[in-house]
Formats: sequence, structure tokens, C-alpha cells
Amino acid sequence: MTVKEIRDQLAAMAAEKGLDRPARILLTASECAPLAKTGGLADVVGTLPKYLNKLGFDARVMIPYHRIIKEKYGDRVEYLFSFYVSLGWRTKFVGVNKLELDGVTIWLIENEEYFGGPIYMPDREGEQYAYFTRAVIEALFRLQFIPDIIHCNDWHVGMLPLLLKTQYVDSEMGGTRTLLTIHNIAYQGLCQFDFVQDFLSIPDGCLGLMERYGMADFLKAGCVMADRVNTVSPSYAREICTWEYGEGLDPVLSLRGDVDGIVNGIDKAVWNPGTDKRIPANYTRSKMSGKKACKLALMEETGLEVVPGRPLIGMVTRLAEQKGLELVMAAMDQILWDNDCAFILLGDGSKKYESWLRGLEERHPGRACAWIGYDDDLSHHIYAGCDFFLMPSRFEPCGISQLIAMAYGTLPIVRETGGLRDTVQPYNQYTGEGTGITFARMDGYDMADAVRRALWVYGNKEAMNGLIKNAMAVDYSCDNWAYEYGQLYLSMI
Repeated sequence: MTVKEIRDQLAAMAAEKGLDRPARILLTASECAPLAKTGGLADVVGTLPKYLNKLGFDARVMIPYHRIIKEKYGDRVEYLFSFYVSLGWRTKFVGVNKLELDGVTIWLIENEEYFGGPIYMPDREGEQYAYFTRAVIEALFRLQFIPDIIHCNDWHVGMLPLLLKTQYVDSEMGGTRTLLTIHNIAYQGLCQFDFVQDFLSIPDGCLGLMERYGMADFLKAGCVMADRVNTVSPSYAREICTWEYGEGLDPVLSLRGDVDGIVNGIDKAVWNPGTDKRIPANYTRSKMSGKKACKLALMEETGLEVVPGRPLIGMVTRLAEQKGLELVMAAMDQILWDNDCAFILLGDGSKKYESWLRGLEERHPGRACAWIGYDDDLSHHIYAGCDFFLMPSRFEPCGISQLIAMAYGTLPIVRETGGLRDTVQPYNQYTGEGTGITFARMDGYDMADAVRRALWVYGNKEAMNGLIKNAMAVDYSCDNWAYEYGQLYLSMI
């Protein structure tokens, strides 16, 4: 559908609900790109409101005013007001600031004790985000912005639905509905029970709503009390309702029976090989010559042997067990010994994986490159310059990297889990259908076999070109993504 058709459909839904103004949506989270980012959560919070507003909503954002934001954007931030909030026997300062970015109003909650350091404070994350949750609600009253929907993202604001339904039910926000999006169920925000009860003044009768293993579980509170719960792909929505993937919350989510999955979109204003100013040469689905130039430039930039015909496999990832690095450790040496291909990885994380990757470089000089750390420009170069993009994830709620890779004509090699299963269609050599290469088991041999199949495709020019065209034709644009969220919001009002 065109943007106009989407707007018209959403306007008709709003009219049926009796809304004579744009639906007011507040997205709240611990981070938001490009202001403060450690993962894909920030991309969602930073991108979705722009497209919601484009579709006729009044979407705004509230996040902490982290030190990194002050350092990068402080001269553009407007101070609004401040107040004090009671947290048990404590009284804490709350500063409210505003930043307009890409047409979106972003409110920033300021408190140097909690947000003057890292985004996530070791040993104090629970206190940090319990404070933020209370500050969000109290700030909204003073801003005189009463949302129709508060869109809570991950455990950091998981307590917000519980507070609204127990402590603010008779307030102006008594009719505000809450949506909790689970970006990664492995992170739940466990905190000392007595502290959370005192800090947020939670009555004894509500303790069972958030208790897990004798601790207060912020995410569980949200899963129980939010009006709706969703996650970032349909497969992951099903997976987290099972013992294998539910991280102990599967009974709660299964009992709800209404967990939705909406696949993330990618911002084509940022990720578009035809207009991307960060890559050496632009190209499109109908004119691919620039991709070869990107590959040669990437090989030269990273110290790989510049061999145009050699297939290049890339990864941009956190070095964490979730991302399937154990499979890479088990299989990549043999892949490079047995096949004339090259491998590049950009990322940081566990020292165990960093050390192994350094060794891989030494064992395969000119054919393996480990770029430890993160470089935004280099990530664009890898998406544009590689032939294949490897994602052997143990679990993957959605994954944005495979969507970007397909947009850049870089074929994903993925394990069939979560959002990877939903977004990458396996190649069928008989029909030519597919957008990438997939494998099912969490096994190094299976991953190596998928890489070998990918290399066979690379050697078959017609098959390779067909798959690239298939991948680049897939539409994971933000307009469609925002439309799905818009439908969900309006169904809740």
C-alpha cells in the first residue's frame, strides 16, 4: 500500500473509535538511537515514532538524559522544568528537558545520580530504572500530555503498567493503556524484593505479580499487567511461550494467549545502497556495478587480500553466546581451510571470543579479519561489500542485520530461529525462490554445510544474481512496520 492508503486506513480505524484527534503515543525506554545506543532496542525507539507521525499519530519519546546524550546533543536540548519525587523515604530530583529530532519530540529525564554515568549502572540497574519509571509517570502529568497508549520497551519500564493500574487508576491516566514490547526476554531486571517494594511503594497484595525466585522481576510485572504484550517477530512470539525460550516467563505468557509479533523495519533513509553516503560506491537492484567497487574497497580497507572473485562472508555482531559465536569457533577454521573464501567480523564483547578471533586472523592471514570494537562507517562497508552475511544465532528475537544485508544485496546465511526464520526465505535451487541460505540445528557442522551451499550458489552466476534480486526486492520498510503498530495501538483504545 502507498503511504496515503495506509494513512486513510488508520484514520478510518481512529474514526470508528470516536477519536477526533491524532492518537497520542508515548514510547519509553532506556535508550534511543542516535542519542544513546547499545543494541537494537535503541533503533526501534529512535525510528518508529518518526514513521508513526508520518502516518497521522502524535508519537513522542521519553528516555533518560544519559551523560552520552549531554556530551553529543547538550547544546540542542531545552530545559523545561524540574520537580522532586518521593520514592519510599527518599526524595529525588527530576529534571525534564526536551529535544526535537527528525520531527519527533524527545523528553529527557535528568538525574545525575542515576544517569550521569553509564547507560546501565553495574549493581544499581534496578534502582536506576525504578526511579525512571516513577519519573516518567509524574513528568507526564506536569507536561500535560496524557497518552492514549504508553509503549513500554523491555524490562526497564516493565513496572510502569503495574504502577498505572494500582497507584494511578483514579488519575487522569486511569484510561491510558499500556503495550509492553519484549525485545529480548533473556533480560528481565531482577532486583531485591524488599527494596523494590519500598522504593515504589508497592502494596503486599501486588507482590505475587512480580515475584520470581524470591526476587522482583520487572519484566514479569509488565507481562502480567500490561494491556497487551508483543515482541519483534511472530516466531519469537511463539518461542517465548515455550519452556526452551521463555526464560521462566513462558507460563505467564502462555496464560495471556495474546502475545503478538511484529517484525522490525529498517529506515531506508539510513540503509539504502542507492543513496548511502558512507559506502564507496552506490548501486541499486537494477544497476549493481557499485557493489563490486564496495567489495574491493572493503578488502583493501581491512587488510584482506584483494581478490575480486573470492567470496567474502561478513558479520556485524555483539560477541555473545546468543549470537552463535560457538558455531563460528567450531567451524570457521575448517571453512577457510577447505574453501577459497574470506571472512570479516566487526564487533566486541566477550574476551573469549575476541581472543579466538585474533587467533583466526593469525591462522588465515589475508583471508580473515577481526575488527574488535564498533565502527558505524565500517558496518555500512561490510553490509555493502560482502557477498554473504552470517548470523548463526542461538536465538534472535528479530534481528535487523539480516534485513539490512538483504537491502544491500548481501545474502544472509542464518539459523532458522525467531525473526531470522520469519524474514529469510531459504533458497530453493529447483525454483530459484529464496532470499538467503538457512540451517536449522545449533550445530557447527550444519552451519558449515550452509556456508558450503552458499559458496556453491556464488559459483553459479545465474543463481547468485537471482537470489540477490530476490533479497533486494523484499520490503521491510518502516512505513509498513509503523502501520502494523498503528493497527495494534488503535485496537487497544
